[in-house]
Amino acid sequence: MENQTRDVFMEEFPPQFASTQRSLTSASPGVQLSPAATSQRIRAGIFPAAIDASRLDEAPFKARHGLMGCKALELESLTQTLLRLPENQVYTINRPLNAGDHFEENVRRARGSKALASTLHNLMDSNSLIVVNSPEVDPSFQPIYQEILASISELAAFRDPRRPVLMPTLYLFIASPNSVTPFHLDRYSTFLFQFRGSKKVAVASPWDSQVISDPDREAYVSYADTTLPWSDERERRMTHFNFHPGEALHIPFVSGHYVKNGPDDISISMSVIFNTQRTMMWRQALNFNHRARRLLRPLNITPSPVGQNALRDAGKARLWQAWLSARARANF
Repeated sequence: MENQTRDVFMEEFPPQFASTQRSLTSASPGVQLSPAATSQRIRAGIFPAAIDASRLDEAPFKARHGLMGCKALELESLTQTLLRLPENQVYTINRPLNAGDHFEENVRRARGSKALASTLHNLMDSNSLIVVNSPEVDPSFQPIYQEILASISELAAFRDPRRPVLMPTLYLFIASPNSVTPFHLDRYSTFLFQFRGSKKVAVASPWDSQVISDPDREAYVSYADTTLPWSDERERRMTHFNFHPGEALHIPFVSGHYVKNGPDDISISMSVIFNTQRTMMWRQALNFNHRARRLLRPLNITPSPVGQNALRDAGKARLWQAWLSARARANF
């Protein structure tokens, strides 16, 4: 169940850092309807140009970021930082991956790899991918973490100024030339920042059921099945971005995406993942749909898709919360 399970990357997150991970809120998010989206251009901190905050979680888009020159994100500094982080925060994959491979399973198997030092030394030739969960627990990342947090909070406050950002966490990606991050979705809203090297990023519209079917999306968000079908037809429906240092890319909640790194250099990028009141409502509604779909299947009834009607999604989210509360009381 969603309130009992964390993302694969979060499974071994050190408990002493839980307050850092949730630095902007300690309360459980409720369910509220968002105001109607109207254009709202905001100049927020690390983004030199104004961004239309109403586009958050509506469509992928690129922007410039002002984080270049951060010493903590230079390869020499990163090598020292990664070697002193707890092993269960670093995932090292030392083999080629394809877009259709099972992303979460590959990362799960790579947790706590002992090959980190040699991988860092041979990145240009090893076809490797290093994923780092929550580098902000290291003091060298705290300044950039706070800058990013303040900026995305300004953008997210367009919809809910009281608690704009929930569960904010950084992920760091260091990858060999030509390496691939397989197709997957995030149970969060995401901004990806590029610092070194180039890559191509393909991103689907967040609720495109021809890229990810409604049952597959619900199962993935519910942690029931994180296998996603992949095909050339799906790729053709996605938006393709050429991504370079100094650029940021917004990947909406549950937008399927994959990454192919450029051929000329190591890639260093970092993402911030976070939830909002609206994405938490969607998460709960998707969990509701996944369970309801199984119960209604014998009756040949299909639950209405999430992401199309805010009132309906809010109702499903409330029902999901009520069911969790009832189950908790029954198990007390």
